[in-house]
Amino acid sequence: MAEAAGTWNIVLNTPLGQQNITLKIVQDGGSISGTASSPMGDQEFSGGTVDGDRVILSMDITQPMPMTVSFDGLIDGDAVNGTATLGAFGSSSFTGTRVA
Repeated sequence: MAEAAGTWNIVLNTPLGQQNITLKIVQDGGSISGTASSPMGDQEFSGGTVDGDRVILSMDITQPMPMTVSFDGLIDGDAVNGTATLGAFGSSSFTGTRVA
């Protein structure tokens, strides 16, 4: 099982351009929770999972508009990449690196 815990700098490619997100992830076995911070504010999340090298999490955001954002990615050491589903805006790619 991949180690997802730590602080990750994520670059999310959205229809509004690149969005920078800092994910602080706490891992307990195959379960993850934490906080996502961006210029739009902070959002807590829970109920995420790690299975092998795959990490999945979602959160309900209110800015720039209410929607559920879901991340599905693959961890490779201190790197992650995958796809995010952005409510009615469809899917976008993301990449990230662990910084702590």
